[in-house]
Amino acid sequence: MSACKPTEPKSRRQFHQEHAEQARAEALRLLEQREALGARWLAWVANELYHFKPPEFANMVRRELERLSAAHRQFGDASQHVH
Repeated sequence: MSACKPTEPKSRRQFHQEHAEQARAEALRLLEQREALGARWLAWVANELYHFKPPEFANMVRRELERLSAAHRQFGDASQHVH
């Protein structure tokens, strides 16, 4: 699990720019466990997302996870290299 380092208040855009790469890495880490966990994966992901702090970062990871999952369904494994 990961958390963003608390800093002074920032704009939403700034926060997103600073943490986008980390959110994508976390989403990829979560997706890598899908096959190994099988039917338990969804509950595990929900638990992982719950523990990310701050909640804005958890939302970024969730959105990236959705984006990568949709791309994977549409294009297969090559989609993980799309930015």
